[in-house]
Amino acid sequence: MSLLDLAPVIPVVVIDDVETAVPLARALVSGGLPAIEVTLRTAVATEAIRRIADQVPDAVIGAGTVRNSRDIAASVEAGARFLVSPGTTQALIEALDASGVPYLPGAATASEVMALAERGVKELKFFPAEAAGGVAYLKSLAGPLPDVRFCPTGGIKPATAPEYLALPNVGCVGGTWLTPADALATGDWARIEKLASEAAALR
Repeated sequence: MSLLDLAPVIPVVVIDDVETAVPLARALVSGGLPAIEVTLRTAVATEAIRRIADQVPDAVIGAGTVRNSRDIAASVEAGARFLVSPGTTQALIEALDASGVPYLPGAATASEVMALAERGVKELKFFPAEAAGGVAYLKSLAGPLPDVRFCPTGGIKPATAPEYLALPNVGCVGGTWLTPADALATGDWARIEKLASEAAALR
């Protein structure tokens, strides 16, 4: 199954305290969101991926904000089952190709999408979604590039997610709203599970 078809929303998570990684992942999976993107924006991100991979078998754990071959190697070694990049360079796409795991390379323009499609990459991250044109922009890409599908991420909220999901070239969206900072700080996993359950019901 395609990564884009696992659930309507992929939680995009920033983990500052590695001890929150496992209960956070369990709450998201229990809410119906198995694919989880842990961004490589903190010092503990790789260890968080490792713990989730080891202790939450139902999670499809991935690494986000992947920018170079070092990020790829560390993420895959930690147990990441998919990789997500904010953009795409020639060196990065070659390293992603060689990684042996599924990936969603970032693209924000028609030219970037076409360049990736020429390589046979037809599932992409559209980032930063809202800033780059949002629903209207993706709708305009569907005509000339009907064989490419996206996971738009960046600025998407629960109220706007259904607009994206209604597009034929969108498989899922990336969401940061599922893990509010105050819920993480207090360990309110029930609240996160509820947000995940609501997101899993979006279509």
